[in-house]
Amino acid sequence: MRPAAETSERPVVVVGSGPAGHRVVQAIGAQAPGRAIVWYGEEPWSPYNRIKLSSLLVGEVRWEALTVPTVLPAAVTTRFGCRIARIDRAAGEVIDAQGLRQAYGALVLATGSRPHLPDIPGIDLPGVFTFRDLNDAQRLQARTVRSRVTVVIGGGLLGLEAARAMRRYHTRVIVIEHADRLMPRQLDAEGAAWLAQSVHAAGIETRVSAAVKGIEGGREVSGVLLRGGEVIACDTVIVATGIRPNIELALRAGLPVGRGIKIEDDTRTADPRIHAVGECAEHRGEVYGLVAPGLEQAAVAANRICGGDAVYTGSVAATRLKVMGCAVFSIGEVERQGPADTARASAFADPDGDGYRRVLIRQGRIVGAQAVGPWAEMSRVQEAVRSGRRVLPWQRLRFARIGQLWPDADAGDVRLWPAEATVCHCTGVTRGQLTGALARGCASVEALGADTGAGSVCGSCRPLLAELADAGALPAVRGWRALVGLGAVALLLALVYLLTTIPFPDTAELAWRWDVIWRDSVWKQATGYTALGAMVLLAVIGLRKRWPRLAALWDFAGWRVVHGLLGALLVAVMWVHTGGRLGVRLDALMSAMAVLAILSGAAIALVVSRQQDLPPARVRRLQRGATWVHILALWPLPVLLGVHILKAYYF
Repeated sequence: MRPAAETSERPVVVVGSGPAGHRVVQAIGAQAPGRAIVWYGEEPWSPYNRIKLSSLLVGEVRWEALTVPTVLPAAVTTRFGCRIARIDRAAGEVIDAQGLRQAYGALVLATGSRPHLPDIPGIDLPGVFTFRDLNDAQRLQARTVRSRVTVVIGGGLLGLEAARAMRRYHTRVIVIEHADRLMPRQLDAEGAAWLAQSVHAAGIETRVSAAVKGIEGGREVSGVLLRGGEVIACDTVIVATGIRPNIELALRAGLPVGRGIKIEDDTRTADPRIHAVGECAEHRGEVYGLVAPGLEQAAVAANRICGGDAVYTGSVAATRLKVMGCAVFSIGEVERQGPADTARASAFADPDGDGYRRVLIRQGRIVGAQAVGPWAEMSRVQEAVRSGRRVLPWQRLRFARIGQLWPDADAGDVRLWPAEATVCHCTGVTRGQLTGALARGCASVEALGADTGAGSVCGSCRPLLAELADAGALPAVRGWRALVGLGAVALLLALVYLLTTIPFPDTAELAWRWDVIWRDSVWKQATGYTALGAMVLLAVIGLRKRWPRLAALWDFAGWRVVHGLLGALLVAVMWVHTGGRLGVRLDALMSAMAVLAILSGAAIALVVSRQQDLPPARVRRLQRGATWVHILALWPLPVLLGVHILKAYYF
């Protein structure tokens, strides 16, 4: 229930022009177009894509590629380059750095974070930089031209991105990491070793298990002193040792804070009129420091402000980027939680040297994954970890053997994902929402993005959107109505055969004793040879593709209908021949194989007959699985049938 104090009479005030603040403004504008919004940003720039800052620094993209083109509702007032200094909770107002007041009905704090600067001597010398926002990127752009040796303190995401950018003019770059490996929060030791190969191939030196004792220099940086006593001479230092949430505004307002601004599942702080989202927010003791969780929080905050009841229950941290041209992927848990943890890891190292993959499975469910190098399944694995999907034993065996959890055809097919599966994790758009947009006529990546917001942040999901947009329904097969009917009849008769037994008569006073069908050899041979004849005809028709003369007599669709008709006839004759009794030993096995072949054949007929109503990839998947069952059930039948006939005549 929305607190009475959070009213629509006053505008919504959003503080912060980063991705989370931007998403709040977008979402409220979509849900309540007439709601007044005042949007503050301390940076003077319009919203930009921070994920592409390293690409800007390295010269791969221009400024235009960073801007986020957005048509804001007329009710939105922007005040960029304006810092909010204080919150007057009693009056329900924010006060900017000039002392001007702005009333709010609801306030959203999306103040983000700032670089963490470790307490080491010389950290404030000229020549020491951070790499966090556009101002940092512009300063480093100017520095790349004159720097000859750059030391990057921190071997995590930002550190490696900064190192790559500083190599633009063949500057010597050394990365120093305190942990025993690069990207310790995202990769295990073997994955980090694979990444280190790519980093070294790019001409970047690394020092792991190395601590910085101080930064040396007079008027500017001259070197970095390591704890072991070594001094690395350099003219530039970039500090990339993590982030610290911007909580000062909330702290001055008396809101509870920890590492971040503490929020509940509705994204509200202790003050029901004030929400916090993004890198400044702490939810259940967790500060994520990533874009996607902040966008998820922003969507919940906007929904609550507009009167909804959405909740935020937490996020699964995911990293997906390119480091030195090498794809790096990590989601969920990286390592086991301790000796008592029952999680089991499965790893695959490509023998051709293309990469390394590892999944962590607990109680049959995938809880973490990582990869260095290409992996076609990345998107589907990401969705599986977020959803806690099961990994079956044969999937683990396939992964250990070839590094894939799913068959080749299914590895990256977004059309096979469940409707609730998230396709765009930056914006939280599901496959079902995208399918709905397709049904509304959105037939391109751009149209899907404009309708749902998918692909508008990092762009990593755009190949999946293209796959969805290009998906077309398969045409209906000729004779599909007959195929539906025959498949349904064969399926029904096979179930009757399995579940119903014709009883022996319990009295001799009958005009016709139907058990003569099983006791009289003439009847037994008549039904038996009829079943055998149906099996032979089915086998002949099954070889129609390899027998040109047979194929020339009639088209494929016609033979398929005949095949279905004979399958329905076969199961009916078998029921009469046996009375619904499977028999014992080899007879029981033969009956089971025959019924399994009929059931799988009926499934193929039903899938093919309705292929025009199903996603093409799902048709292929179901048809392939049923066909394999059909083939495996048919192979033993000739031998079992031969043994059955021999036994009948011998005895």
